Amino acid sequence: MQEVIPFSPPRIDDETIKEVNKTLLSGWITTGPRTKLFEKKIAEFCNVPHVLCLNSATAGLELMLRWFGLKEGDEVILPAYTYAATANVIVHCGAKPVFVDINDDFNISFNAIRKAISNRTKVIIPVDLAGFPCDYDEINALVCSPEIKSLFIAESDNQVVLNRVLVLADAAHSIGAIYKGKKSGSLTDVSVFSFHAVKNLTTAEGGAVCLNLPAPFNNEDIYKYLCIKSLHGQSKDALAKMTLGNWKYDIIEAGYKFNMTDIQAAIGLVELGRYENDMLVRRREIFEMYTDILSKHDFAIIPPYETTDKRSSFHVFALRLKNVDENQRDSIMQGVFDRNVTVNVHFIPIPMMTFYKQMGYSISDYPNTYKNFACEISLPVYYTLTNQQVERVANSVIQSYYEVMGK
Repeated sequence: MQEVIPFSPPRIDDETIKEVNKTLLSGWITTGPRTKLFEKKIAEFCNVPHVLCLNSATAGLELMLRWFGLKEGDEVILPAYTYAATANVIVHCGAKPVFVDINDDFNISFNAIRKAISNRTKVIIPVDLAGFPCDYDEINALVCSPEIKSLFIAESDNQVVLNRVLVLADAAHSIGAIYKGKKSGSLTDVSVFSFHAVKNLTTAEGGAVCLNLPAPFNNEDIYKYLCIKSLHGQSKDALAKMTLGNWKYDIIEAGYKFNMTDIQAAIGLVELGRYENDMLVRRREIFEMYTDILSKHDFAIIPPYETTDKRSSFHVFALRLKNVDENQRDSIMQGVFDRNVTVNVHFIPIPMMTFYKQMGYSISDYPNTYKNFACEISLPVYYTLTNQQVERVANSVIQSYYEVMGK
């Protein structure tokens, strides 16, 4: 029996272990010098003013929604095709998720956004699905247009300052992606990365908020405030409090427990140091191998990952199969599993989930979302996947397709 090819194991090697061991022996394992260094390195990598590292991308999205004053009665526009976290944080704030359909590239439809904006819209959350950037120039221009700005009703201090809809990018998949010569993280007001175990760049669990807000906002001041808001509303973090004689602190609001630890940051620093010239290079090679093998077959719809304006982070190879329905797709996947190859689906659309169906959402309202989901299979992409394994994955899909669909 052939060995099982996993879907997305993390890259953990001697360099990672050495850096984590140094952290464990340093006497400082929670938020401290490595977390602060990691924040600075990400800011440099993305060319943004400030970055706040947290325990998850989900925490980052919710933190920014609450910073902007999102409340009951407000609306947030997001794609129906995303992971549940994107919508859950809106529900946590008491606001209403307004789902819209997607384009064939899996990303949110600009025309659908425009139709969905109302005088209750406070935020738009584009999602760079699979690591392929959304159409940020169009979205940024839309929220700044006089017609759309005239609909905006500012109801918090930060909303008054921005005086328009906030664009909060769910860039969970897209660190390292490029849009019109700029890196993901710097493409709109605020972007949030995920460093979960299955992501290109991992810290086991973790995330980062890239602050890129326009004047008159001061991104440094916002960063300092968010450090407080993300740690119980405490006026000093643990590192500052441990300075000799600096034990006194205050609680200025009922904040959250969202901080990243130095153990996580240690992993992230190693990963970031070899990300662009090593990790992304290998992931791109895997994408190109899949493309070369699968494009020889008429049933394969190769996912977009590089155009004149955009380059993916090569996070998910979201293969679609022509003229295949959901049940047939599932049967093809079972054939791949039977060959000891692990594949996945990104994602089951949110309106298909029980919680959201009970809220009244229906997938029938998002036909392109369902069309893409029903025939999508995500193929393994990770640093240690060998060329031989890439060929085996692709051939497993090909063989399973013909078994189910016939030649």
